[in-house]
Amino acid sequence: MARICHSDRGRQYAANDYKAILAKHVFIGSMSRKGDCWGNAVAESFFHTLKVECIRKRIFKNRKEAKRIIFAWIETRYNRTRRYLTLDYLSSFE
Repeated sequence: MARICHSDRGRQYAANDYKAILAKHVFIGSMSRKGDCWGNAVAESFFHTLKVECIRKRIFKNRKEAKRIIFAWIETRYNRTRRYLTLDYLSSFE
């Protein structure tokens, strides 16, 4: 199953080398149309929140620990307790 990798329109993300890395790891590149600033707004908002609430000022011992902690944050905090205006103040889990 392919996964989606969102990015901005930077030339590094349009480069053939980058596209080859995505394909090798079964990702589909996703970027908004020129002049459309909303294309990746949801992804950018998520990663900002992840950095601020989970990652910032934390030093992980290794990649395994980082994956475990980030997964737990997504499943217990982000998906289950955060409320969203666009979902009538329900969590994405609800």
